[in-house]
Amino acid sequence: MFDIGFWEFLVIAVVALIVIGPERLPKVARTLGHLFGRMQRYVNDVKADISREMELDEVRKLQADVQSAAHSFEDSFSKEVRETEAQLQGVAETASAPVTPPETAGPAAASAPQQLDLALDPNDPSVQKHA
Repeated sequence: MFDIGFWEFLVIAVVALIVIGPERLPKVARTLGHLFGRMQRYVNDVKADISREMELDEVRKLQADVQSAAHSFEDSFSKEVRETEAQLQGVAETASAPVTPPETAGPAAASAPQQLDLALDPNDPSVQKHA
């Protein structure tokens, strides 16, 4: 904090010894030491408080980043779920749609199942049974 060398400190000590006197100098030095210690503790406490505040700000920023990422993930996940539900609903509607009967489908569609029925008729003499 202060740039005091050995010789400057020696001059201050000699002046203090002359001005204060040899009887009161130890008590004054002890009091100054206590005050200097309190000042150092106060400065260290202020530094620690500032450091904690800076870390707290960093944690708040990190929390905000994580919350925004989580919100973004939640939005994209919800969108995908809605799209999947819509696709599943479309498939379910397609699967549950009534099948058109052969009579309304036209002559080509009506003849195909009849041919199939004839070919699979077990009473048909043209179908040979293999043993």
